[in-house]
Amino acid sequence: MERYQQADPEAPTVLVVAMSPALLRFFRSQAASREHADDLLQETWLRIHRVRHTYRPGEPVLPWLYAIARRVRIDGYRRTRRVLAHETTVDVLPEPAPRLLPQGPFPDMETLLAALPTAQREVIAMLKMGGLTLEEVACATSSTVNAVKQKAHRAYNRLRKLLDQAQFSTTQIGGGSK
Repeated sequence: MERYQQADPEAPTVLVVAMSPALLRFFRSQAASREHADDLLQETWLRIHRVRHTYRPGEPVLPWLYAIARRVRIDGYRRTRRVLAHETTVDVLPEPAPRLLPQGPFPDMETLLAALPTAQREVIAMLKMGGLTLEEVACATSSTVNAVKQKAHRAYNRLRKLLDQAQFSTTQIGGGSK
């Protein structure tokens, strides 16, 4: 990042190649479609380019990048909400079928994460998929370490309940009572 600030022509490419997979996983974990996640990633890199002067040399780069990515995601959500507020429906659409957990012993991670509230999903994505520390997540989300711990704890509890429910439902379906 310091080389990028000093106008090294190779630095942006190195930074994008190194960090894009982690940022894309962050956006995908927020239940966005692949196309939407790609758009958010592109917007993040444009914003990083515009605000690269705000990075403080010597500071960890990951919390700074994730804070920008988080703001891009929030701005994208707000933009989508504004567009939807001005749209009018022509016909009544049928109600979508309720989203069920897959019929296997363990649901896929995307399904489990989609069941979490946004703040919890975001913290889990940064901690487990992004590899950030509690302090880095707290910095990226503009919250305290204790708040991050609480969100992670609640997310883990919710995930355990979902996995228990999925395991219970497959035992009931697969095995019979005697």
